[in-house]
Amino acid sequence: MAVKSVTHLNFRGEARAALEFYQSVFGGVLAAVTYKDAGGVQDPAEADQVMWGQVLAGNGFHVMAYDVPSRMPWNQGENSFFLSLRGETTQEVTAYWDRLSEGATVVQPLGPAQWAPLYGMLKDRFGVVWVVDVVSEYNG
Repeated sequence: MAVKSVTHLNFRGEARAALEFYQSVFGGVLAAVTYKDAGGVQDPAEADQVMWGQVLAGNGFHVMAYDVPSRMPWNQGENSFFLSLRGETTQEVTAYWDRLSEGATVVQPLGPAQWAPLYGMLKDRFGVVWVVDVVSEYNG
């Protein structure tokens, strides 16, 4: 039996925009259920926010997201998590980097590193920190 881990991102009113952005970067199918769709509206101002959403692409990319309701505590925090994106070629990784970096703050420019042919880190326009690299053999 196999198990799969999928990153689930939590937002406060930006989940749909974030999922649309990630779909524009990685392709795939975006699915989203709003609080109104699910009959779970507790605050009418949040009826159209995402209760469950995901982008699932044929290239293996999969991310889930939702909008934390205002009645629940939420703090994105600082460095609470990184989303790691690993590709097999510099061309593949550079293409994703170029798209992800739209409106982003570059923490570490994309370039060669001691542990990978290509590595970079950025905080995208939704505050998500991405660690991007080309997979390499670890000889430790």
